[in-house]
Amino acid sequence: MASFVTSYGIESEPATSSSVPVTSSSVQGPHPFRLIELSEIRKATENFDESLVIGKGGFGKVYKGNMINGESLLVVAIKRLDSESRQGAAEFETEVKMLSTLRHRNIVSLIGCCIHEQEKILVYEYMSKGSLYDHLHKRGTSLSWPRRLNICLDAGRGLSYLHNHVAVDYGVIHRDFKSENILLHESWTAKVSDFGLSKACPTNMLSDYVSESGKGTFGYMDPNIFRSGKITRKSDVFAFGVLLLEVLCRRRAVSKNLGEQEPQGLVAWFQTKKEENLDHIVDSEIRSEIHRKCLEQFIRLAENCLHDKPEERPNMDMVVTTLELLIFSQEKANTQAGGKTIFSRLVDRLPFPSRGEKSEMIEVRAHFQSPNPTLKEVKFADLKKATKNFSMDMRIPPTYVGRVFLAWVEQNTLAPSKERDGIAIAVKRHIPSAKWLAEKNILGQLAHPNIIKLLGYSNNENENLLVYEYMPNKSFLEFFCTETISWEIRLLIMIGVARALAYLHLKNIIHGGLEPSHILLDEDLSAKLGGFGLATNGPETHVLTEVEGRRGYMDPNYQSNGQLTLKSDIYGFGVMLLKSITGRSFFFLHENQTLVDCATGIHTNRRNVKEIIDPRLEDNYSLQSVSECFSLAVRCVSNNPADRPSSEEVLQNLEQIHALYK
Repeated sequence: MASFVTSYGIESEPATSSSVPVTSSSVQGPHPFRLIELSEIRKATENFDESLVIGKGGFGKVYKGNMINGESLLVVAIKRLDSESRQGAAEFETEVKMLSTLRHRNIVSLIGCCIHEQEKILVYEYMSKGSLYDHLHKRGTSLSWPRRLNICLDAGRGLSYLHNHVAVDYGVIHRDFKSENILLHESWTAKVSDFGLSKACPTNMLSDYVSESGKGTFGYMDPNIFRSGKITRKSDVFAFGVLLLEVLCRRRAVSKNLGEQEPQGLVAWFQTKKEENLDHIVDSEIRSEIHRKCLEQFIRLAENCLHDKPEERPNMDMVVTTLELLIFSQEKANTQAGGKTIFSRLVDRLPFPSRGEKSEMIEVRAHFQSPNPTLKEVKFADLKKATKNFSMDMRIPPTYVGRVFLAWVEQNTLAPSKERDGIAIAVKRHIPSAKWLAEKNILGQLAHPNIIKLLGYSNNENENLLVYEYMPNKSFLEFFCTETISWEIRLLIMIGVARALAYLHLKNIIHGGLEPSHILLDEDLSAKLGGFGLATNGPETHVLTEVEGRRGYMDPNYQSNGQLTLKSDIYGFGVMLLKSITGRSFFFLHENQTLVDCATGIHTNRRNVKEIIDPRLEDNYSLQSVSECFSLAVRCVSNNPADRPSSEEVLQNLEQIHALYK
C-alpha cells in the first residue's frame, strides 16, 4: 500500500489513528491524509453494515462511519469501490492523487485510503447535509436566496482554488463539476467533491487543455469538448454556469417535464424562456427575495459562463469576485427603503441608486455600526495569561502595527490553552482611543477571505485589546524586504488586496490607511487586509480635522484639504502596486525623487518600464503583465481623484492581467 501511494508523490506511512492525530489546529488542515488499515474500516462501518449506507454511485457504496482519533470520535464518509464498478481503479488512483494534496475550506477533505488485496476504499470528512442536488431536487428543502448565493460562492471558491491556487506551477481541471458533487457541511458551507475524472494542468500552458475523449455528466458538459476534443478550465466554468441556472430555477441540468417529448437540457430551456416573464424562470420559492439588479447580474454572470466561445468566458477568480459583489449588492438592496424585489410593485417607484451619487460630507467618523453580536468579549486576565503577561518572548516583531503578541487559546471560547493545543491568535494592545473603537466596530462587522478576521476584544481601565486570527507569514512589507517574491505571487497578493477593497467600497467603508504593513500574509501567502484604525463608514466622503496616515501612501488631495474618499484608498493601492513592480520604497535616494514622480515621468514620456522593474525578479516575469500593471498603477496615483479607477475596475483589470499572462 505504501508503494502505491509513494508512486503518486504522496508522503505518508501506514499509521493508526493515535499516531496521526486529527486536530482542529493542525497546520496541514483539519484532516491530514493517512493510510488506514482494513480492520479499522470494518470497525468503523460495523463490517459494512447496510444500515449505514448513505449513498450509492458508479464507484460503489458510501457508508457513514465512526473512527477513533486519539481520545476523540470522528464521523467520516467511507466510499468502497464495487468490484464490478465501471469506474474502477483509475478513478480511485486519481482521487487519491488529487485529494491527498488539496487543502481548502471549500474542498472536501480526504482523510485517508485503504488498499487491501481487492479492496479499495476512500475515507472523507463527513458532510452531514448531503449534496446540493438532493436539497434542490429530491428533498424539496426550503433554500433562501441568500443561502443559495452563498453556496454558489463557496463552490466557486473551491473551483477557483483548483484552477489557479493549488500551486504556482499547476492547477486542476475538475471535469465533473455538478450539484451532486457539491456537498454541504452542517453549517451549510459548500465543498467540491469527487475528483475521479480530474486532471492536473500546468498553469503556464498557453493552450490550457487536456486532449481526451469527453467524460463528465450530460447537461453540464461544455459543447466545445465535442467540437474540439479540448478539456479546459473553461469547461469547468461552463459547468458552473449550468449550476447557477440550476440554483436559480430549481430545474435539473437535464430533465423531461410533463408534455415534453424528449429530455431537455437546462441551458437550451433557459435560452427559450429567458425572454419571457421572469416568473417562468425563477424558482417560485425565492421570487420575492431577489432584488432586480441582483437578478440581472446573476443571469448575466451565468450567460457569460455559458458563452459558446470558451475564451470569452470569465475565469473562476473573476466569477468569485462577481458573486461576492453580487451578494453585497443584494445585502445593500435589502437595507434600502421598501425592501425592493423584482416582483414588487415598488420597483418603478424606488429606482436603485446610482453608485455615482455622492453623499453629503460629514465631520469626523460619525456613524459606526453596532458591534458584531458574534464578536467575543474576552477577559483581560485571560489574554494576559495567554500572552504570558505580554512577555517579550511572545511578541510578534512588527508584523502588525502596534504592540502585538502571540497567544494560544481554545477555539470556541478564546480561553487560554497550552501552547499548540488550541489555535494561535494575535493580541494587539491599545490605549483607549477612537482608533481602537473604529477598528473594533468596523472590522468586527466584516467577513471576507481577504480581510483579517477580528475574533474578540477586551476592555480595561487603562488598556484595550483586540484579538485577531494569526498570520504566520508577516506583513507584505516585512516579507517583501526579507524574501524574493515571484511576480506571480506579487500579483496574486495585489489581487487579494483589490478584492478586499472592492468589498469595503461596496459597503461605503473607506480603509484610510492602506500601506504594505497593513497587508498580512497567511501560510499560503494569501493577502489579508488589516490596520482598520483609520477606517470610516457611511458617506463616500469624510472631512477630517486631523490628517493621519503613512507618508507616501496618503492621497495628496486628502493631505491638502482633509477630504478622505474611496479614491484615497485607490491612491494608496496604486503606490503599493508600484512598490510590487519596482521593489523600492516610496522615496528614491537619488535626486530626491518619489516613486510616484518617477513612475508618472516614465509613463508620460513612454520610456521603457523595464528600467524600474525590481532587479530581483531577473527575467522571470511577463513584461506585458508588468507593463499593464504599471499603467494601472499610474492611473491609481493620478493627482485628480476623478481620474482614478474604482476598486471594482482595479480588481477586474488585475484579474484579467493575471488570466491573460500566466
